[in-house]
Amino acid sequence: MKSVKITSFEAENVKRVKAVQFSPAADGLTIIGGRNDQGKTTILDSIAWTLGGERFRPSSAVRDGSVTPPMTRIVLSNGLVVQRSGKNGSLKVTDPSGKQAGQQLLNTFVEQLALNLPKFMSSGDGEKAATLLRVIGLEDQIRELDRQEKELYSQRHAIGQIADQKKKYAKELPSFADAPKEPVSALELIQKQQEILYRNGENQRKRERAAQMEQRRQDLARRLSELEEEYAAVCQDCETAQKNALDLLDESTDELEQSLFDIETINKKVAANQEKARAEMEAKTYFEQYERLAQQLESIRAERIALLDKAPLPLPGLSVENGKLTYQGKSWDCMSGSGQLKVATAIVRALNPACGFVLLDKLEQMDLDTLREFGAWMEEEGLQGIATRVSTGGECSIIIEDGRELASPEIDWGKVEF
Repeated sequence: MKSVKITSFEAENVKRVKAVQFSPAADGLTIIGGRNDQGKTTILDSIAWTLGGERFRPSSAVRDGSVTPPMTRIVLSNGLVVQRSGKNGSLKVTDPSGKQAGQQLLNTFVEQLALNLPKFMSSGDGEKAATLLRVIGLEDQIRELDRQEKELYSQRHAIGQIADQKKKYAKELPSFADAPKEPVSALELIQKQQEILYRNGENQRKRERAAQMEQRRQDLARRLSELEEEYAAVCQDCETAQKNALDLLDESTDELEQSLFDIETINKKVAANQEKARAEMEAKTYFEQYERLAQQLESIRAERIALLDKAPLPLPGLSVENGKLTYQGKSWDCMSGSGQLKVATAIVRALNPACGFVLLDKLEQMDLDTLREFGAWMEEEGLQGIATRVSTGGECSIIIEDGRELASPEIDWGKVEF
């Protein structure tokens, strides 16, 4: 199905227009030129009203001072003739066979944003991006990826904050290198003390035994003459007992007594070291979660890029990044005015391929080189553009002066001075 374009346009007594009639070029730009306040924008408003319906109706359609009601007439490339006339701007749509229709038929092939391009251009970043995604059929998929990315980003942000807090907390906690790894048990220390005291008691009993044997030896010595043999045996026992006693060393309980005395201080140090270790481990765990979430975010972003790379974009270089429309890597507010117009025109055209035209106001923002490039691009795309420009130069297709068509030169870009 070929896209529908405007074959001819005429209007009388609409806003600033007295009488205008012209046939726009089928492809590329038809530029309506003239000084300010001559009726250029009124022509675009009239086309929008004629094809778009009541939502585009001017608040005061009748030209000031006119006694004749307003009239507009558009012939379309599909053979339809669309006319509005009378005080109320009654619509009449006639096909080549003479059969009449209404606004509902026009709505099937006339894209509303083609009649009101500024509406798209002034919409928010998110709305522009959503429009592009709707055109290429990825709106639901990208919206779901955006939802996942937003959720993961929030999780990662929260995890990152907790990890930083844990790390800071662990860093501020005291640490004691001289403390043992586990708390000291008072019961164990007492048991060790009792064991040492028991062993010392045994040593004391052995000493007492040695003393007794010494006493016995002395007693036997006095009776040595009588008990020579017994004395010799006792001497031997005594010598053995003394040797055993000499090898014995008493263990000190000073260290254990000091440990019992310092047990509370030691255990506080142990608890502090354990708390620091726990805090450091928690911080490490949260940082690991943060890294995993960051990897998931990168995966989602890569999936989005892959989807957009494969999509049938209406203009090479278009994309959606972080919920915003971009063109050649630039967001909307960083594009040139001509770049914005090109992007808007391409997207609006793609919204309804059956609509082969678009209305463009105030192209004086483009220099002549850019204007020529823009017109050539539209011609290559087979798109009809009807535009206004504050100018009376050779780039203009027609000139409007005081609401009338002053001239309708055939534009020859080769002769336009740049």
